[in-house]
Amino acid sequence: MGEVVLPRRMFLWCMAVIYLTAFVSLYVQIPGLYGNEGLLPARWQLRYSGKPLVEQLLSSPTLLWLGPRLGLDTHTAMELLCLIGAALSLAATLVEAFRDSVVFFCLWVLYLSMYEVGQVFLYFQWDNLLLETGFLCILVAPLTLIRGSRGVREHDRVTFWLTRWLLFRLMFASGVVKLTSRCPTWWGLTALTYHYETQCIPTPLAWFAHQLPVWWQKLSVVGAFVIEIAVPFLFFSPLRRLRLGAFYLQVLLQVLIILSGNYNFFNLLTVTLCLSLLDDRHVYFWLRKAYKTDNGNDDSKLWSWLCYLLELVVWALLIVGTIICFDLQLDTAKKGISSRTAFTYHQFNMFLKTVTIPCIWIGVLSLTWEMVTSLFRCACVSGFFKRFWGTVQWTVFAGTAASMFAVSLVPFTFIEYDSNSRLWPGVRQAYEMVDRYQIVNSYGLFRRMTGVGGRPEVVIEGSSDGVTWTEIEFMYKPGNLSASPPVLTPHQPRLDWQMWFAALGPNTQSPWFTSLMYRLLQGKRDVVELIQSDVSQYPFHQQPPAYLRAHRYRYWFTESKADGSFPERWWRRVYDEEFYPIVHLGNNFLEGMLNQYGLKDKSPPRRLSNTTVAQAVRWVRSQVRGVPAHTFIWTLIACSATFCLLQGLRHKNKDAEKPSDAHKATATDRTENAADGSSSDHHEKSDEQQADEEDDKEADSEDEVEEEGEEENEVDEEDEDEERIEKR
Repeated sequence: MGEVVLPRRMFLWCMAVIYLTAFVSLYVQIPGLYGNEGLLPARWQLRYSGKPLVEQLLSSPTLLWLGPRLGLDTHTAMELLCLIGAALSLAATLVEAFRDSVVFFCLWVLYLSMYEVGQVFLYFQWDNLLLETGFLCILVAPLTLIRGSRGVREHDRVTFWLTRWLLFRLMFASGVVKLTSRCPTWWGLTALTYHYETQCIPTPLAWFAHQLPVWWQKLSVVGAFVIEIAVPFLFFSPLRRLRLGAFYLQVLLQVLIILSGNYNFFNLLTVTLCLSLLDDRHVYFWLRKAYKTDNGNDDSKLWSWLCYLLELVVWALLIVGTIICFDLQLDTAKKGISSRTAFTYHQFNMFLKTVTIPCIWIGVLSLTWEMVTSLFRCACVSGFFKRFWGTVQWTVFAGTAASMFAVSLVPFTFIEYDSNSRLWPGVRQAYEMVDRYQIVNSYGLFRRMTGVGGRPEVVIEGSSDGVTWTEIEFMYKPGNLSASPPVLTPHQPRLDWQMWFAALGPNTQSPWFTSLMYRLLQGKRDVVELIQSDVSQYPFHQQPPAYLRAHRYRYWFTESKADGSFPERWWRRVYDEEFYPIVHLGNNFLEGMLNQYGLKDKSPPRRLSNTTVAQAVRWVRSQVRGVPAHTFIWTLIACSATFCLLQGLRHKNKDAEKPSDAHKATATDRTENAADGSSSDHHEKSDEQQADEEDDKEADSEDEVEEEGEEENEVDEEDEDEERIEKR
């Protein structure tokens, strides 16, 4: 694999943006979810028993234990940690020097502190994925703040490889669990005919995707299986074009999911992991810049043709295997492509047993290759001390990478029991030691398709007299039949998500729902803002409802009209059953549920602190109160991206000015040289003229001498003739 300097820098920048999104999204929901008057107060998770701080951190690794030492209650301390995380991630987004290993360590610790007290509202797979990827950032990022240099390190490719292994585990497991769950919709390739309308918070494009013909939906499921199960093996291909093809297929899948569903920062995080498949050469291709490579000879041309041939064979095998496994055939009657699953559960299980251990060995070989090439780079460094220090760094980071890889095998092999049981016991013990820190996790998204008989949705109704009832409409989740589905990625409204899970079973499976009813009856503003950030849109904003109840409905997307025009409503629904009975404050059923789940606070909350830090935290809260979270996040991201773009253009202009200055200097030198040349030519010409004049003078003198000689000869001849005449 080529150099990975630019993909690594892009990866760290994207992670800073995702951290910013995660902290801000959580911050705006803290009062309603974890405040002293929220649904599940965070202080219930921290029992201050007087133990030493170290023991408290070991029992629950969260910085919130430091709250009382700073004179802060748990709620205020939680907001403070979120603000610090948002500020650090914003600094890392804007300034490259802050994309440092120390900064990413702080971000990981801060988010882990939130996760430890987050309870059911933070127990999502993308929260685990963010923590695991964030820990890898500590290894991938340079030590800029300490070392003072962002130069390339010889072991960077080893640590960056871990992100590619994480991407493989994520995608391969997500595809495998869909089939191992024996869900009939996945095996029948009909899952997407239900998915678009039954996912938690669909987008407007989901309605249009739902209208696509069934044969296309089934073919899309086939494509998802290929991209998630077969294509990830190309991540470790030695041929770069195969890796690039895998990159674009993964990005295509994630973009389609983003367009059709609101899955917060999860898909953006997956795309960020896909950057590990790139190299500098391809990034230069995006930037339309020339990438310096050695000119190939006849042998390299022959090798390139062999690579082309091998790549064509791989893609051909992938296409042929897809056609065979899913029995793809042209259906001229329906003007489409028919498909069905042409293998059994037993055959797929045997396939899984066959490939799980080879997957591990592929990872071992790929990591070993990266280690060996990095060690060779260390050996080629000039200077003994630089070579020695590079080798020490390589030893530390290569050992860490090998340990991370070994520990990750435990959650990876959860997809196949026999392979998991064959792992070395020492690896299991290491996994149990680090499991609570979310360093490595198991994944498997959309295991089973819910809502096959219609999307279940809980609708809460309030009344002041027990006769006239008014529906309480949430800002994001479906409720109003005429309301358009929202677009709110990368924000995650965590209450809306849990309302979707609550609708899948009885209210007893969601104890927090009783707390929600209780807080709404009390009229707690922080909880109301989880439902409507603009409190004036809440139907009982002037006076809390005296009575509450909840019903379960079945929702479906509406169909387009026969003439192809769009319907007036997005949804249609039918009544299903009662979800929660009529309750009011002091109601026996409500009191019994609160006591049963321990939701009634017996100890009074701590008094609000008046320290400078607490006042500053409350002031920041007053400034953002009432602002829709997704709008706030989009604004931050847009401003940060604009700043980074302008900064990049400024550096580009500076780089462009340097060659121009050099060109001017060269031109000046050429002018001076030309002037010197012309003057020297002039001097040379004058010298030549002088020489010619001297030659002419010499020639003239020679001619005069010759003429004088001739005259003398003539005189002599005349004298001789006179003498002869006289003699005669």
